[in-house]
Amino acid sequence: MTATVDIRNLVKRFGAVAAVKDVSFTLPPGETVALVGHNGAGKTTLMKLMLGLIHPSEGTVQVLGENPAAGDFAARRHLGYLPESISFNTGLTGRETIAFYARLKRQPIALALALIERVGLGHAVDRRVGTYSKGMRQRLGLAQALLGRPRVLLLDEPTTGLDPALRQSFYDIVEELRADGATILLSSHALTELEERAGRVIIMNRGVKVADGTLDELRRIAQLPTRIRLRVAEQLPDALENWLAPIANWRRINGHGVEIDAAPADKIAILRHATGPEAPVDDLEVVPPTLDELYAHFLRSQEQA
Repeated sequence: MTATVDIRNLVKRFGAVAAVKDVSFTLPPGETVALVGHNGAGKTTLMKLMLGLIHPSEGTVQVLGENPAAGDFAARRHLGYLPESISFNTGLTGRETIAFYARLKRQPIALALALIERVGLGHAVDRRVGTYSKGMRQRLGLAQALLGRPRVLLLDEPTTGLDPALRQSFYDIVEELRADGATILLSSHALTELEERAGRVIIMNRGVKVADGTLDELRRIAQLPTRIRLRVAEQLPDALENWLAPIANWRRINGHGVEIDAAPADKIAILRHATGPEAPVDDLEVVPPTLDELYAHFLRSQEQA
């Protein structure tokens, strides 16, 4: 399958500062990828390089088979971009703003207005953008990014200021685009949100790519413990402590439960023990390492290296 984005040995310097350092990856169609990292990790710089807003110091960028740094970047009409900091002409109405972007992308005004309705701004479409709240401006930014059903969608902190209902609606739209073959690159500090949405995660730190893979792949690499939570019917009896004696790294929680940190090699044996016929357990929950924990692990590993 041909990649929609192909980045090879990419370096971007701003004076003496290297914002991106020898980064390589490809993004295929029909995939949602999370790009995570602290402020200054290089995430926004990567997106701007893909858009052709800035040019590489070294290495190459190909987007939809074209070089974004070229003077005639025809593929730009097939890109959607939502920047972290949105700025619109505050004197224009929502209708005038989305119509302006629709003309830039050569899209019908009617389809642009339908997007305004879908992001929940229909009631304010004829108000000046200067009267919009931060969340409303974010909705308008989402609508312009989604114009023309882009083949590559670059989203930098896309759900900032959105209420839970609109956040769900936004991800529904994103999933439709992905299922239709679009490439979605999501950058956000809301790692729990990304964990539920992204099929793959790229972790950046100080301009360096420190990890790249699915959550399962990253968990296998990191080898972090899985939390196993057990619930018992009554206050923990002494007999339960005897039953738990063969298990290391367990602790009582809330008086009616036990939490175990299970190393990957021990997880199955502990689960068998916990679900055996003599186990004083009413219920259990298995919690694999979260994206927050994986992110912290890979950053620590890089710092220690």
